[in-house]
Amino acid sequence: MMDYYETKYVLTVTIVNRGFADQVIDAAREAGARGGTIIYARGTGVHEMEKFLNISIQPEKELILIVIKKNEAKDVTGAITKAAGLKTEGRGISFTLPVTDLVGITSQFDDEEVVEIFQEDSKGTPT
Repeated sequence: MMDYYETKYVLTVTIVNRGFADQVIDAAREAGARGGTIIYARGTGVHEMEKFLNISIQPEKELILIVIKKNEAKDVTGAITKAAGLKTEGRGISFTLPVTDLVGITSQFDDEEVVEIFQEDSKGTPT
């Protein structure tokens, strides 16, 4: 199994209040990302629990997933942080996770080696 320092790709995960995903995607594209996936979510943290007439309100969130080359991560996360105002308390969070197996988006990258990340043995079983 690869460790983080050997991976070529990372998954950038950004969680923002609903309505800010387009800003995140636009900033990420300007910094070199080629696109992403937006998932609608609901916050449950301490800052999320607001009350209105004694009813708890959980604000709607958007979760943005973007696979990028690891060497682009600082530029992309920096652009996202600036565009979405993530240094302001309660505006959101962004972090990266290592990607060790990647299949199916080879057209997104100019890297021929992306197919080789996910190896199969002679029986067709992923290794």
